[in-house]
Amino acid sequence: MSVIWHMTMSLDGFIGDRDDGVGWMFLGEGGVSSGLGAEVIARCGAFLCGGRLVDVMGENRPYGGTWSGPILIYTRKDPASKVVPEFTYVSGDIREVVADGLKAAGSKDLVVTGGAVPRLALEAGLVDEIVLHIAPVLLGEGVRYYDSPGVSPTTLKVLTSDGLNFRFAVVR
Repeated sequence: MSVIWHMTMSLDGFIGDRDDGVGWMFLGEGGVSSGLGAEVIARCGAFLCGGRLVDVMGENRPYGGTWSGPILIYTRKDPASKVVPEFTYVSGDIREVVADGLKAAGSKDLVVTGGAVPRLALEAGLVDEIVLHIAPVLLGEGVRYYDSPGVSPTTLKVLTSDGLNFRFAVVR
């Protein structure tokens, strides 16, 4: 049972375009259609993201609906703007939220995704692996994959790579 940061980013390091759009993620090769993406989906017992991702994706289930299970939405504000009844809204310290996510995942992995949630979990020492898909597109601007000025560097070990899909272990 691990905490996996699973994300697709553009070649120039963005997870959302200038309008927070993510349609570009589904163009070209790789991504969740890769063997590595399918492996993450199969191992996923629960999914944790932030409210901003819900604002972008709406009621759509993760992985295009190919996966089902508990979805936790971490929010620091009242989620009343876009409440999706089947999602569980959580707040508080990221350590407690991730612990709740691991409980919800049972014997499987907790997948974290988005911008702020994985960053907070990584900085708290809670992320075990990063699975990253590189989309062959240059966006030029948008939401950065990892933007955390002033923090100490995080060392990663490459576990697998096929050119567009990477699995890293977080070195502690």
